[in-house]
Amino acid sequence: MLVTMTDKDLYRLGIIQRVHDHTLLQREAARLLELTVRQVQRVLRRYREHGAASIVSERRGRPGNNRIPEDLRCAALHLIRQHYADFGPTLATEKLLERHGIPLSVETVRNWMISDGLWRPHSRRQVHIYQPRHRRDCLGELVQLDGSHHAWFEDRAPKCCLLVYVDDATGRLMHLRFCDSESAFDYMTATREYIDLHGKPVAFYSDKHAVFRVNGTDARRSGTTQFGRALRDLSIELICANSSQAKGRVERANQTLQDRLVKEMRLHDISSISEANHWVTGFI
Repeated sequence: MLVTMTDKDLYRLGIIQRVHDHTLLQREAARLLELTVRQVQRVLRRYREHGAASIVSERRGRPGNNRIPEDLRCAALHLIRQHYADFGPTLATEKLLERHGIPLSVETVRNWMISDGLWRPHSRRQVHIYQPRHRRDCLGELVQLDGSHHAWFEDRAPKCCLLVYVDDATGRLMHLRFCDSESAFDYMTATREYIDLHGKPVAFYSDKHAVFRVNGTDARRSGTTQFGRALRDLSIELICANSSQAKGRVERANQTLQDRLVKEMRLHDISSISEANHWVTGFI
């Protein structure tokens, strides 16, 4: 009879053979195999009765006792394809539990979605490497802010802008506000709300949008925007990044929000800026 063995099985067979030939003590075999003496005695007894084949586990090739039932796997994938086809594994797992009462691990759902072609793992995507900028030390020391123009309500309402505030030290999402456009008035309103909620930060870190920096060459212009003057009066420093990668924390938050927030608002049937601003605090 042909018996297929792994390297571990062959090593164990050699040890048990030496015990059988009385060239190795049982307690030494137990130490080498990381078993108890009684376990070694049981393996030795099976070896004497059935030969080398007894070394191989009888469970090999059989499904595990804790394997998830196939009908549950099919039901979960059907729900994902029907309702959450464009969701990531983590969000899909949360919604399966929250809306359908199906408790699964993220890795289980991830593997199912990959095998079903619903998710492409990050290891197969093109990777861009940038020089990291070190985080600040304390919460509120530096807050990255950015406006993200996107179809936040999909086809239920026109495109709008989401103002995003992310703490640099912790990566924590601090504040969100929906608005029609990325204007100085909207940034002032959102910043006032931020200060009422969290207090005054030491500095804001933004891009070179016209709200934050005068980009023209007209000598008659003062060089400071209305928003910049407001921050100066509040003794808040405004730093403008030279690239989008430099404020990568808020950029990555935008990507996450464009994935998760859009789908959450779809599930809650939110279709207007006023409804979204009222609801988004609970989302944060």
